[in-house]
Amino acid sequence: MSTGDELKAAMSARRDLGPDFEDAIVESFLDKMGQEVDRRVDERLAQVAPRAAARQGAGDGQRLALAIVSLCLGTIMTLAVMFSGDTPMSFIVPVWVGIIIVNVVFNGNRGKG
Repeated sequence: MSTGDELKAAMSARRDLGPDFEDAIVESFLDKMGQEVDRRVDERLAQVAPRAAARQGAGDGQRLALAIVSLCLGTIMTLAVMFSGDTPMSFIVPVWVGIIIVNVVFNGNRGKG
């Protein structure tokens, strides 16, 4: 039954039953309208939830994992360059710059949504 039909039925019941039942009729009508509002809100939330989940992106666990792996790889590369006599120390700078760029790009969308 639509909202208009519910209202018409409540008004008709009030006319038929008189003012003694007005409180019960109004309470019943408001309860039905509350249920209808809840149903509509649930429908809208069901439509929005999948879009919000898709837009969310990487989780905190992924961000932490990337940070840990980046630091480990950077440290290993730095130690490898330091202990190998053949590789120049200038090789370390591009490695760390690359690690920083990857982390910035990956975490750049954190506050957006």
